[in-house]
Amino acid sequence: MSNSSSLNEFLLLAFADTRELQLLHFSLFLGIYLAALLGNGLIITAVACDHRLHTPMYFFLLNLSLLDLGSVSTTVPKSMANSLWDTRAISYSGCAAQVFLFVFLLGGEYSVLTVMAYDCFVAICRPLHYGNIMGSRACVKMAAAAWASSFINAVLHTANIFSIPLCQGNTVDQFFCEMPQILKLSCSESDLSEVGLIVFSLCLVFLCFVFIVLSYVQIFLVVLRMPSEQGRRKAFSTCIPHLSVVLLCVSTVMFAYLKPPSISSPALDMVVTVLYAVVPPTLNPLIYSMRNKEFKDALRKVISWTFFSSGDIAIALHK
Repeated sequence: MSNSSSLNEFLLLAFADTRELQLLHFSLFLGIYLAALLGNGLIITAVACDHRLHTPMYFFLLNLSLLDLGSVSTTVPKSMANSLWDTRAISYSGCAAQVFLFVFLLGGEYSVLTVMAYDCFVAICRPLHYGNIMGSRACVKMAAAAWASSFINAVLHTANIFSIPLCQGNTVDQFFCEMPQILKLSCSESDLSEVGLIVFSLCLVFLCFVFIVLSYVQIFLVVLRMPSEQGRRKAFSTCIPHLSVVLLCVSTVMFAYLKPPSISSPALDMVVTVLYAVVPPTLNPLIYSMRNKEFKDALRKVISWTFFSSGDIAIALHK
């Protein structure tokens, strides 16, 4: 029997059963979601509006913020709506859309972080050739390659997963349609085509991780040989935010998927999934803006411009 003809919806894992805890979950996720929207929205606005931020590093940061906005918007609003309306249901097409968008955006985020590591490497290790290597066309091509490769990967995974017969019920042990949880519902214990795709994706992720590690080994070797302490500080301040975001993303994903099965439980799995699916998109803007004076100045300009514009509109409406 085809899974598409027998399943019209899936049931997601609820955070709580009592009404009070459901509303608490809704409030917490609403706060997190608004923080993610505000932080990433400010980054996108600041980079787009301030000509001083029209550099490769901030161009890739803009792409990262767009991906973060998309990923947190894929999972959090549906979970909030289910808690608010006391339901667990998600439609079959909605579940497929969640799987596709989450795989696409998470893969895109990792690809962009890899490109940003290359940008840091060129800026510090090849400064005289930076303008030639990281020109505007090259940056656009690298960003397009990151988005396109992630899109193709997501299409392949989503099409393959939802072509597999599902006969283990329709209950997903997660607060959104996560790919491994959907695979648990398949009739067979393992699907060779999906296993092949997963192995291929893991190899690509591993290669990206090795590239990032090697890039930072070269960066640190060059920085430690710099005679000027001010030069070392500037180099570290350029790369530390990116490295912090990489460590946050990689550590949470690795713990989510490589933790021992003996300590696995639905509650722990849900908490760990929140850590890798919700927390990084919310914290990334804070990490990038903490020690970056140029970026802080741009954010102040955007915020002041927003307030002045709102005030002018209010005065005009009052007249």
